Amino acid sequence: MKQVIIRGGTTVVEEVPAPVIESGRLLVQVNHSCISIGTEMSGVRNSGLPLWKRAMQQPEQVKKVLQMIKDQGLGRTRSLVKGKLAAGNATGYSASGIVLEVGDGIQDIKPGDRVACAGAECAHHAEVISVPRNLSVKIPDSVEFSEASMVTLGAIALQGVRRASPTIGETFVVIGLGILGQIAVQILKANGCKVIGVDLDPKRVALAEKMGLDLGVYPDKGNDISTVFMETGGYGADGVIITAATPSNAVVSNAFQMCRKKGRVVLVGDVGLNLNRADFYQKELDFFISSSYGPGRYDYKYEEKGMEYPIGYVRWTENRNMGEIIRLIQSGKLQIKPLIHKTYPIDEAPAAYNELKNSADKPLMVLLSYPERKDVDKVRIVQNPLALPSHKQQIKVAIAGAGGFAKGMHLPNLQKLSSTYHLQSIMSRTGHNSIATSKQFGAMYATTDYKEILADSEVDLVLITTRHNLHASMALEALKAGKHVLVEKPLVLSQTELSQIEDYFRGNSEKRLPILMTGYNRRFSPHMQRVKQMLSRRTNPFIMNYRMNAGYIPLDHWVHTEEGGGRNLGEACHIYDLFVYLADSKPIKIHAHSIQPRTDYYAKTDNFVTVVTFEDGSVATLTYTALGNKEYAKEQMDLFVDGQVIVLDDYRTLKAVGTKQKGIEGKLINKGQLEELQALANSITSGGEWPIPLWQQLEVSRISLEVERQIKL
Repeated sequence: MKQVIIRGGTTVVEEVPAPVIESGRLLVQVNHSCISIGTEMSGVRNSGLPLWKRAMQQPEQVKKVLQMIKDQGLGRTRSLVKGKLAAGNATGYSASGIVLEVGDGIQDIKPGDRVACAGAECAHHAEVISVPRNLSVKIPDSVEFSEASMVTLGAIALQGVRRASPTIGETFVVIGLGILGQIAVQILKANGCKVIGVDLDPKRVALAEKMGLDLGVYPDKGNDISTVFMETGGYGADGVIITAATPSNAVVSNAFQMCRKKGRVVLVGDVGLNLNRADFYQKELDFFISSSYGPGRYDYKYEEKGMEYPIGYVRWTENRNMGEIIRLIQSGKLQIKPLIHKTYPIDEAPAAYNELKNSADKPLMVLLSYPERKDVDKVRIVQNPLALPSHKQQIKVAIAGAGGFAKGMHLPNLQKLSSTYHLQSIMSRTGHNSIATSKQFGAMYATTDYKEILADSEVDLVLITTRHNLHASMALEALKAGKHVLVEKPLVLSQTELSQIEDYFRGNSEKRLPILMTGYNRRFSPHMQRVKQMLSRRTNPFIMNYRMNAGYIPLDHWVHTEEGGGRNLGEACHIYDLFVYLADSKPIKIHAHSIQPRTDYYAKTDNFVTVVTFEDGSVATLTYTALGNKEYAKEQMDLFVDGQVIVLDDYRTLKAVGTKQKGIEGKLINKGQLEELQALANSITSGGEWPIPLWQQLEVSRISLEVERQIKL
């Protein structure tokens, strides 16, 4: 399918794989989409800025990059940054079209329905989009697709008006008569208000007056503040809605000065906010910020998981605002057609953006239209013209999940091991990411459909780096398809998933099965390999204390949701694997205890101590906490055995006291990801022992699940 991508200061139309239907989402064939001139043109300009200028605008991102260089080295950091730049950004957040497929859990929309869609993360300029239920609304037959395609912009303007709480007979000023201002004027008129519009462009003022504006003001027509007072009998406006976009602080100052005593000002646009206390203090003005489409915006549970807010408590959500915009268009109270400057076919999208960039007269609304192509949603594979050739000796690998970790770690490592591995496919739920990643790393093709990977007879190994809740099921599917599997931790999130994997291997014990390897990379690090060597001749059990200064992650982050499973299952399992690896023995006793934080800032499942006793008598303790400070080392280990003390400091240095064996001194963190791939390749090519015995992987999962049970008590 075709999709518009912003890259390097320009826009391009690329062929990318169409999305796959998912639970709670709709697959929509787009008929029209609306270009958000302000937001998107800003994105185009920023994408063309040199890296140093972007860095100046985002100092926090610079800190992250510098820390990554410190920890992982320049090469891996460069690869990740290069990948992000090469991928570009999908653009667009307002569209309309026809529903092709409906995911599980949606009952009120069916294939063939006409819908309007919102969301910068999904309602892109693309022939087919995947949209959550709460970011879509039905369109009646009397409303044209072109009109409905601006539903997002309409909801933004409507939410700004709602924040102002207008009542019949009040006088409101709208500053900035771009598309949001034009819509806000009409909504205020529908509320029975007298509306004064202010803009620097006389043409925009004239258009608003044709559509119901009571009075328009522009520089040549007089002073806006004095005009407002003359029109309100000297009292001032009841409220002002700012829909302008300018870095100037004068806009907010003027808005305050226009208001009557105890009036209100609502900011919808993007303006300078260096406030002058004298402008609002004596009048006791209220200043409100209007955030996007309405309640529910930026709430993961509402937007992605379909949770609804009860109407008795939240009357207007973003979805209800979208629905109201469609109703206002249907009733004729909101006129959209006069605001549409031009409609371009999707193939001419670059010309549309160039006109917006270079035109002296900035249009209010520009749309993109899409051809009615049959089966466009079925195109789930796009070949890569930049693919690297392969040879028979290489292991052909498919990546399932092309997120930051895959692009920053696994894919650069696979490149380093190009004599051993060949990249066959990149699968990502978003088509533009899959095709960009396949081009960057030389994969044969890009896809959005996991089934395409499993059906590819060329694929030897599937490397799974998706969200945690998908690991077990995807790994099982790949194994049953005859593929070797490297699945990032955790292997499972539930006892049911663990039983399913055990049953698969138990039921096929007489066959030579593909390798299953969980991504417990730390055991392959040079540091842990050296520790294992030091313990090879031990005569006594060991005592091991491992500390993980894990750092704080906000509780609304996906890691804490059902997709992530929490930090014990999702990260502490790495350390349980080290326990099992070094002891080479089965656990016989597991005890875990978590603290109960006195504030809701921390979760009890983020702060716990686990003690595992093994059959050989060894005892290993993990202290896992989010209470610490990121300036301190993340991981440290003290191991005591046979008169020796072995100390690991964050996978940089390893020291040993009481033995002649040398430790390791290093500048970069090395947690064994490259060595992990080397070990797997050796097993696949030689047909020998697995890199991680199956029993150890299963025991690690059992420890994780038992710890999870105990810390939640």
